[in-house]
Amino acid sequence: PSAKNNLEWISKVRVNTQAVLKRAQQIQGQKILKKQWQAAWLLKAVTCIDLTTLAGDDTPSNVHRLCLKAIQPIRYDLLRKMDMHNKGVSTAAVCVYPSRVADAVKSLKAANSSLPVASVATGFPAGQTPLETRLREVRMAVADGATEIDIVINRTLALTGQWEAMYDEIRQFREACGDAHMKTILAIGELGTFTNVYKASMVAMMAGSDFIKTSTGKEAINATYPVAIVMVRAIRNYFLCSGHKVGFKPAGGIRTAQEALVWLTLIKEELGNDWLCPHLFRLGASSLLADIERQIYHHVTGQYPAYHELPMA
Repeated sequence: PSAKNNLEWISKVRVNTQAVLKRAQQIQGQKILKKQWQAAWLLKAVTCIDLTTLAGDDTPSNVHRLCLKAIQPIRYDLLRKMDMHNKGVSTAAVCVYPSRVADAVKSLKAANSSLPVASVATGFPAGQTPLETRLREVRMAVADGATEIDIVINRTLALTGQWEAMYDEIRQFREACGDAHMKTILAIGELGTFTNVYKASMVAMMAGSDFIKTSTGKEAINATYPVAIVMVRAIRNYFLCSGHKVGFKPAGGIRTAQEALVWLTLIKEELGNDWLCPHLFRLGASSLLADIERQIYHHVTGQYPAYHELPMA
């Protein structure tokens, strides 16, 4: 069926809120793995992190530090004790503003690393700049060496039900990305209802997104488990209809190792093991890594580190 027919079908979809909330509670209530199993899952979480800095005071030097942390996210001696020191444990990517892409590319190149650089674009976080400006921003980030682009949707189009217009915009972003992977941020805290989140997820995937992402991290409400259930169910349904696997990226407010484990559990249960890899699952985070490193330190030594013992990113 044509995109037009599909968009007409999407406008009629409804999401059962009670069922979503119940499922989210079930997932949160599950027992979390212990000891070495937990440590293994935490290392898996590290390899799925998009290590991010999106601050107004970003400088070449803090981007450089971020890149070094992404290359070696867990202290070498800790990895060695787990016999993981030669397994290439790094984060999945570093994520920066377009104007900092060149800095990140330069730092990674100097360190002889092939880690991808992701850049937010399209008038992040509000997406309220003119379309031409948003498209140019994508092209510039790609030209500077970003191989992943995290775009934001135009929430106005979603809130007013202009799904065809939203589809057309995302198609244009897809084209501007060229070979770069496109992650589409729905900014779920500004979409109002689960039904809108489901529709926006479907439209974003139909328009060629490689990933759908919950939030910019700048909204009042960011990644929550109920919203994730809605988005991953959309991903599953899209896969059943099209045979195409789209990735999922929760972002915003994910700070503890415990939460990272819940996210991995949610993905495993809802989408299956195929999705448990950086190719189809990312965690957008800036402070999560510090807590994961604390938990791994505890696993290896039996103690929690003094504040100064683990270098922060």
